[in-house]
Amino acid sequence: MGAEGLRSWTVRAVNLPEHAGNSIHTDAGARAAGFPAALVAGVTTYAYLTHPPAAGWGLEWVASGGGEVRFRSPVFDGDEVVCAPAVDDDGQRIDAVVGGATRATLRAWQDGGPVPAPRDGEELPPRRIQLTGHWGADYGERAGDDLDLYARHGIVHPAVWPSLANNVVHTSLARGSWIHVRSRIAHHATAPAGAWADVRSVVVDRFHRSGERAVLDVRIEVDGQLVATLEHEAIIALP
Repeated sequence: MGAEGLRSWTVRAVNLPEHAGNSIHTDAGARAAGFPAALVAGVTTYAYLTHPPAAGWGLEWVASGGGEVRFRSPVFDGDEVVCAPAVDDDGQRIDAVVGGATRATLRAWQDGGPVPAPRDGEELPPRRIQLTGHWGADYGERAGDDLDLYARHGIVHPAVWPSLANNVVHTSLARGSWIHVRSRIAHHATAPAGAWADVRSVVVDRFHRSGERAVLDVRIEVDGQLVATLEHEAIIALP
């Protein structure tokens, strides 16, 4: 049993084919950027990190919890990832550990808190996306998350929310290969698989650190109900 009643969980990382549109998730593109092989998508690593809180805290966390995920170093296809819960001064933490090294960290909250106030910035074109296929209920299952919570309730996996934010980055901001760095995600409701999501995004900051970065505020509504808000950071142009 892990910290705060959460259990450690281990999975073999999978590089899902839909992420190949970002060449960093292909062997050729990753090697061109200085990596030895294709990087597993950050949202897939995030999907793994959500397993302990979703299993331990249940549907309530999926509907009204949240967390902040930070990616430290890449996970590669076939890596054995241990999602290890711990408690520190900042609360509940889940580390994605490969070979004894932490590759990503999720600081999880049982209560995602109030809806953040909208911030000014560069508005990007809104998107309307159906929650099927890449964004359906089985994202976690295809990535190796064996938790049946989502299939039982007919709802999408929480990794869909940063995946939709990544779609905005990929189609509106990125120039060539790009890297998802961090997301702060608050859940406000669950969403049924097959529904239509309206995604609205604003670029609130741009700066340079290991490449050109952008920070977005993303709001996702389903059938007029707010289901998730994100602060989403990515390197949109590698040095």
